[in-house]
Amino acid sequence: MFQPVIGLEIHAQLLTRTKIFCGCEAAYGARPNTHVCPVCLGMPGTLPVLNARAVEMAARAALALNCTVHERSVFARKNYFYPDLPKGYQISQYDQPLATGGWIELENSSRLSFPGSDSDRENSTGKSLRVGITRVHLEEDAGKSLHHGFPDSDRATYVDCNRAGVPLVEIVSEPEMRSAAEASAFFSRLRQILMTIGVNDGNMEEGSLRCDVNVSMRPAGTAALGTKTEIKNVNSFRFLRRAIEHEIARQTALLEKGDAVRQETRLWDSAAGATVSMRSKEEAQDYRYFPEPDLPPLRLDRTWIENLRSTLPELPEARVARLMRDHGLGPYDADTLVRAIDGGADYFEAAVAAGAPAKAAANWTLGDVQRAIKERPALSLAAFAGRVPPAALAELLGLLESGRIGGPVAKQVFERMADHGGSPTAIVEAEGLARIADEGALEAMVDAVLAAHPAAVAEFRAGKAQTFGFLVGQVMRASKGRADAGSVNALLKKKL
Repeated sequence: MFQPVIGLEIHAQLLTRTKIFCGCEAAYGARPNTHVCPVCLGMPGTLPVLNARAVEMAARAALALNCTVHERSVFARKNYFYPDLPKGYQISQYDQPLATGGWIELENSSRLSFPGSDSDRENSTGKSLRVGITRVHLEEDAGKSLHHGFPDSDRATYVDCNRAGVPLVEIVSEPEMRSAAEASAFFSRLRQILMTIGVNDGNMEEGSLRCDVNVSMRPAGTAALGTKTEIKNVNSFRFLRRAIEHEIARQTALLEKGDAVRQETRLWDSAAGATVSMRSKEEAQDYRYFPEPDLPPLRLDRTWIENLRSTLPELPEARVARLMRDHGLGPYDADTLVRAIDGGADYFEAAVAAGAPAKAAANWTLGDVQRAIKERPALSLAAFAGRVPPAALAELLGLLESGRIGGPVAKQVFERMADHGGSPTAIVEAEGLARIADEGALEAMVDAVLAAHPAAVAEFRAGKAQTFGFLVGQVMRASKGRADAGSVNALLKKKL
């Protein structure tokens, strides 16, 4: 039996206005080759000037990932030749990176399948799994080769250098994951952390967050690592899982036949559902790293680093624990709220602060609020909160909790609020939606339904129990959802 060993290298674009070594715009989507200058095009005689905001964001990311941010780090030239690398080398960091030695905690890892067990998991406790971070370093992005979309794409490749020089932070995990599920959970939690602290927008479609995956196989129970392959530029969680699962199966099949796994770089072909060979895998020496002669060592003051740490917001792991502790939520609800990067947890907590019961507020935020936004594509959560403030949801839940309206009416009122805003109390009063409290009126409705459906009454009395539900539904329809379902049930049973 063979065991997978998986590590990720994540490249995250930092949310700076300009590039890392020049003043060109770093924004996505401009006309090709319009956000360029002699510096990011690598023209002779130009000098890079480090973007201080990029350093701050990279350090924030490292601190949020529990890394040690070093007071001294060094930029290096990583030499390789590719059409979209204008200088012929990439300015990165190598043997003296910005930060090292962090980790991410994955909650509920018992839900993540991995075969067997091994000694490097002995530090995991309970249901959580701690995955180490080897290093975090700064670097510039390369340009982009365009292979499709032109009349002569069958014989030519175009190059867009707008992305060249965009600031990146590279985050390298330890090879401590054992399944596609674990790797996906790690990448998802990392994305959540970077977005929470405001250093990356999490947009995998536009390439501002992407990862390379290292996969190797070894005999279960052994410590030595097998020969690894690298899958480049995976930009969705679904593709990440499928690529890893395919690569595990491919390498396992080779090893079971007695064949060797080649160390190489591969690409994920989503159409074929397979990884395909790209090139033999380079080693560090192949890149001929040497210190960047145009940039002095980066020196950070320890006081500055600690002040930066104090500005970090509440991180996802801590917030999940607090929602469970302070509001009595289960781990699934708390984690799902926190993973709603657009502010689901903020909306929930504001509703609770306005008086909503925590469990009901969580159910409505994760259910009706999210559904309402999905059904209205032009509506973000921020825009929805402007139309239906958290206090308005709390008011609606108060009407429901007090018994003034029933569940079906609450849904009706919510839909009106989602479309047009307004006070739920005002909507209930204006449209006469309050629950029917007059027992005589309710009894009259029940009598009318029984009189209108003699066949159903006869069927029920003959032993067809499911007919009772039909009769309840008819009464609720007649009352436009304003009748109390319990009262309707009791009255019908009495009459029948």
